[in-house]
Amino acid sequence: MYTSELNTPKSELDHRIVKLQDHLIKQNIDGALIIQRVDLFYFSGTIQQANLYIPADGNPILLVVKSSERARAESAIDRIVTMKSPTTIPQILKRNGYDLPGTLGLELDVLPANLYFNYQSIFESAEIVDVSYAIRLIRAVKSAYELNLMRQAGKLSDEVAAQVPHLLREGMTELELAGKVEAEARKRGHQGVVRMRLFGSEMFYGHLMSGAAGALPSFLSSPTGGMGPSPAMAQSAGFKTIRRHEPVMVDYIFALNGYYSDHARIFSLGKLPEDLMAAYAVALELQEMIKKMAKPGVRSGEIYDYALEKTRAWGYADHFMGFGPERIRLVGHGIGLEVDEFPFLAAGQNLKLQQGMTLALEPKLIFPGKGVIGLENSHIVTVDGLEQLNSFTEEIVIV
Repeated sequence: MYTSELNTPKSELDHRIVKLQDHLIKQNIDGALIIQRVDLFYFSGTIQQANLYIPADGNPILLVVKSSERARAESAIDRIVTMKSPTTIPQILKRNGYDLPGTLGLELDVLPANLYFNYQSIFESAEIVDVSYAIRLIRAVKSAYELNLMRQAGKLSDEVAAQVPHLLREGMTELELAGKVEAEARKRGHQGVVRMRLFGSEMFYGHLMSGAAGALPSFLSSPTGGMGPSPAMAQSAGFKTIRRHEPVMVDYIFALNGYYSDHARIFSLGKLPEDLMAAYAVALELQEMIKKMAKPGVRSGEIYDYALEKTRAWGYADHFMGFGPERIRLVGHGIGLEVDEFPFLAAGQNLKLQQGMTLALEPKLIFPGKGVIGLENSHIVTVDGLEQLNSFTEEIVIV
């Protein structure tokens, strides 16, 4: 009933679990309980309602509330048991030969307070510590298996972008175009959900905006906002009519088997004004400079500082990654199973790049009343700089 060809290989899960166990041993943590859904998928290969207990020494055990049948079909974890409620976890652990942890790691960056108190009462004799930072560092460096999935997602991003010129028409609304573009993504296997880790952050397929609406800010930690269909969403496509000679940004994420490609291109019905074309040339040049600079050992914050220095020298600092005092201080971010993974190419960040990290690089310039200009591509950090995963033309596509 369930497709096994898409399952995460056991060797891949074992490699990830060993990395976390190494951290647990070094920090004198007896075990970690993985609860957050994306982390659960990363370490177990299933996203069913479950908790995964990973001891510092020994084999993990997956405790499933629903659906046990699917979890057993999807996960390569050897020991999978059914549980009625997390309150039974200590009894299940004892019954399966595990010592109860004296120190227990939880994902405290995302765990709601009520759940924290609940698990604290379940493991009443354990000291609760945070393992989320270690998990995010482990996830930041991708394996060959993960990179292969992200390369596939990158190609599919290109395919979707290539359909936009055939769909874009004067007089259609942003929402109408968005629906047509999203249909093309779904045809190619887009999972239909884009996940973010930061509390309160959410996104659909990404941002699709035209003209002045592209320069509207919003709540998301992003250089772009967009009108959105209503204040209840307040981002991306809205009911604005697409007109000639204005930038149409399609900044969409392709999500394949959990893994993402972040991809943005500019389209236009007829030529754009010369000032916007000149700004776009700056964004392209900045991307190429960063691709050469972003090598293992470089601090992620240095890349943002460099980008800001260059845009200031070119006279675009006030428009870089937003406009006015609410500009975000970021030029790129890690990407993988979530949009907002480590590392962040942002002001003050000291995390050093490592070979195998994956980045979405997005140099963008915002012009109130006119729109957004820029692009975005997904990349792999290599010893020679960034390997770009997207190959669709970076020229502004004139329809």
